[in-house]
Amino acid sequence: MSSSRPRVAFVDHVAQISGGEIALLRLIEALGARAEVHVILGEDGPLAPELERHGATVHLLPMNPSLRDTRKETMRPGAFRLAGLSEAAAYVRRLRRLLVDIGPDVVHTNSLKSALVGGVAAKSVRLPVLWHVRDRISPDYLPTPAVWMVRALSRVVPDQILVNSRATAATVPAASTVVYDAVPAAPPHHHRTEEGPVILGMVGRLAPWKGQDVFVRALALARRDHDLRARLIGSAMFGEDAYEASLHDLCAELGIADIVDFRGFCSDIWAELAEIDVLVHASVTPEPFGQVVIEGMAAGVAVIAADAGGPAEVVTPGHDGLLVAPGDVAGLAAAIGKLAGDPGLRAQLAAEGRRTSAEYDPQTVATAVLAAYEKLRGRPGLAARLKQRSRQAIDSKAVP
Repeated sequence: MSSSRPRVAFVDHVAQISGGEIALLRLIEALGARAEVHVILGEDGPLAPELERHGATVHLLPMNPSLRDTRKETMRPGAFRLAGLSEAAAYVRRLRRLLVDIGPDVVHTNSLKSALVGGVAAKSVRLPVLWHVRDRISPDYLPTPAVWMVRALSRVVPDQILVNSRATAATVPAASTVVYDAVPAAPPHHHRTEEGPVILGMVGRLAPWKGQDVFVRALALARRDHDLRARLIGSAMFGEDAYEASLHDLCAELGIADIVDFRGFCSDIWAELAEIDVLVHASVTPEPFGQVVIEGMAAGVAVIAADAGGPAEVVTPGHDGLLVAPGDVAGLAAAIGKLAGDPGLRAQLAAEGRRTSAEYDPQTVATAVLAAYEKLRGRPGLAARLKQRSRQAIDSKAVP
């Protein structure tokens, strides 16, 4: 690593705290003084003060809501016309001006949308671009036209691509490097030890592809033979309130409303994990990474995860967790019953899971990202090029 620390401009289109933004916060905290960090956000929100608390300089560059709030599930040619191609072009122009002012060594995009607008803006002023791909670029995760577009642009826009799992890498045609997201060690918490029902928990935003409905149905089956309680930790985001309402209706229909606690958004995930016995991950679409699985392991909680995508790379079945086929209600109910009836197995999986979670140490992840920056720093940054051009202009005027 060169002696001077890299100046990095992260680009993200949102300022809400969701999976990718939590990963960003943890990366920036781990980078610490080893990088000069600037973060450009397309909106104001709770992410901004958290970034500043971790030492980043935050630049708010508001993006038109029609562009910012276009969800990846609706990324089709018609959706782009509705969002306004002119709005996207105008944002790119504003972003490139800001990048010129910051003069970073590397532009690091943190979301799929920011990879597109941030990548184009950076390339237009000849700045090195690092795409951090946290979404599987696959038709089961994105509309087919969006898959074609992102895959095509991945070959020409980024100078380097980091992906959060081998599952994600398999969906990106351009060469990429797997760098798993960082998950810190859990802070000390007093875990519950009292007798009583086994408490199950799901953590994450309430969304159809996350599979909370699968969990609720499995819970209804497993409670016939076991004393169980459940917590859904997370809230609906991005216009998914109807799904949250449907989950309340489903619990009532199955007669389990009295044992399911909707906890809403929680800023202290570790405190919530300390109060459950089993963490359930039940995504019906393969998860790109699934950092909540690592969080559960780090917290010393037995984990059941969907056997697909990133979680299937993390969990060794029967050693540090259990895996169940995505969408398999009966299989999930059986796994819940197995752990509910065997405290010794829960303790064994929790202990091994804690050891597995150490592999995702933030400092190790930060070192890998810094190595990626160093590969790109062989090219003069924009600030250096501007100074060089200014010096040449002065020299040319001085020549008689």
